[in-house]
Amino acid sequence: MTVNHHVRVYKSEEDLPREEQLAWKIAEVAADPVAVEQDVVDMIINRIIDNASVAAASLTRAPIVAARDQAFTHPVSTGGAGATVFGAPLEKRTSPEWAAWANGVAVRELDYHDTFLAAEYSHPGDNIPPILAVAQHAGSDGAALVRAIATGYEIQVDLVKAICLHKHKIDHVAHLGPSAAAGIGTLLGLDTETIYQAIGQALHTTTATRQSRKGEISTWKAHAPAFAGKMAVEAVDRAMRGQTSPSPIYEGEDGVIAWMLDGKDAAYDVPLPAKGEAKRAILDTYTKEHSAEYQAQAWIDLARKLHNDGVDTSSIAAVVLHTSHHTHYVIGSGANDPQKYDPTASRETLDHSIPYIFTVALQDGAWHHVDSYAPSRASRADTVALWNKVTTLEDAEWTRRYHSNDISEKAFGGRVEITFEDGTTLVDEIAVADAHPLGARPFARENYIAKFRLLASPVLDDAEIERFLSLVQRLPELSASEVAELSIIARPGVVASEAVTRGLF
Repeated sequence: MTVNHHVRVYKSEEDLPREEQLAWKIAEVAADPVAVEQDVVDMIINRIIDNASVAAASLTRAPIVAARDQAFTHPVSTGGAGATVFGAPLEKRTSPEWAAWANGVAVRELDYHDTFLAAEYSHPGDNIPPILAVAQHAGSDGAALVRAIATGYEIQVDLVKAICLHKHKIDHVAHLGPSAAAGIGTLLGLDTETIYQAIGQALHTTTATRQSRKGEISTWKAHAPAFAGKMAVEAVDRAMRGQTSPSPIYEGEDGVIAWMLDGKDAAYDVPLPAKGEAKRAILDTYTKEHSAEYQAQAWIDLARKLHNDGVDTSSIAAVVLHTSHHTHYVIGSGANDPQKYDPTASRETLDHSIPYIFTVALQDGAWHHVDSYAPSRASRADTVALWNKVTTLEDAEWTRRYHSNDISEKAFGGRVEITFEDGTTLVDEIAVADAHPLGARPFARENYIAKFRLLASPVLDDAEIERFLSLVQRLPELSASEVAELSIIARPGVVASEAVTRGLF
């Protein structure tokens, strides 16, 4: 059964045994050699396919090119065989922390992989690049990789269920550093003490503000989780060498909770699996059918439905999206970001503008990971006109459902009210995206494969697509040498053989 671990701030003179600290409890979960159940294995395979899909679609984008160039300036470190980088030949390798960096950027760039939303937000698929990189470097087999990824997902989801970061403008990757470190600890079979030290360092080095997701959103949005994964790899390395970490990292009077989160009087209950309990949290997460912020997924589906129903967008006077607090204040008009209505805004900014996304999806009846963000699409006169008629409002019931712990009522959509120029109105609503487990068309293995084929076909040869799909679907049975081939190789000419960006390294 799940055990709620009570977490609060302790004064320095209070006695908090190491074994009672949250970081230690997380480390105990990571060190528990529990078997991974089959439905979890199946979903892990799905998410590795999902990550490869969005990485393939990103191979030629500037942040990925720069991160890949950085990675290959660093040789394979002496402790292992090195790790692969998406797009490059399998024999071209780099040190695992730099592979985690390059692949983490590729996975995150399009905001198109999996998500879990509760007290905090997260993209738990960000755990896979650092864990896989270490697996390749260390010579781990597929069964070990499965156990490790199950841990990474479990810890991130459990932290996200209990501890809110965004309320204090701390970026969500502060939960990723500890979860990735825990997953790597499981992968390598490390003891609880070593994992504990790695978790403390990973958290300490990955707390940052949410300005990376505010205003003019920069390319750092894709780099932030990759940085957390890279820091997790380095934290594990230091812990394995006997180096220690700030302690207690969560509960200390000068720790994360006291000064970055809810303060000295804060208390949280973090749900963690009991000893011997299977790690199943990945099954609570969900992926994206559309390349956009997760809170936009259901709205795209509703806009698509309204388009197919024949809504005349040229006669609309106003559109109001009644939705959750997060959708209104982070990606809606409640953010008070003028960039969310700017037709010259960056892709990263448009991705976080639900007025823009709903407008384009309503006009087109579809959403495309490239075409829907094109400058020519964003600047179209009729789009700009309608876009400026779309606003959001927080609705208390949709906020309550957004934060519900009951998966049967948890919702990420809302109610749309469209007023036409003749005074008539249209009202409709949607709770979850079509691809959500409770949606109209829940994603299954064939959907993940179809997504991979769609996004990979422009940059991967057909034979490479089949090689990767055949390999990944045998994940628990893979030998260490086969895990080392768990990457995607771009078609000749897609990825430059030499660096095309220049920096310090």
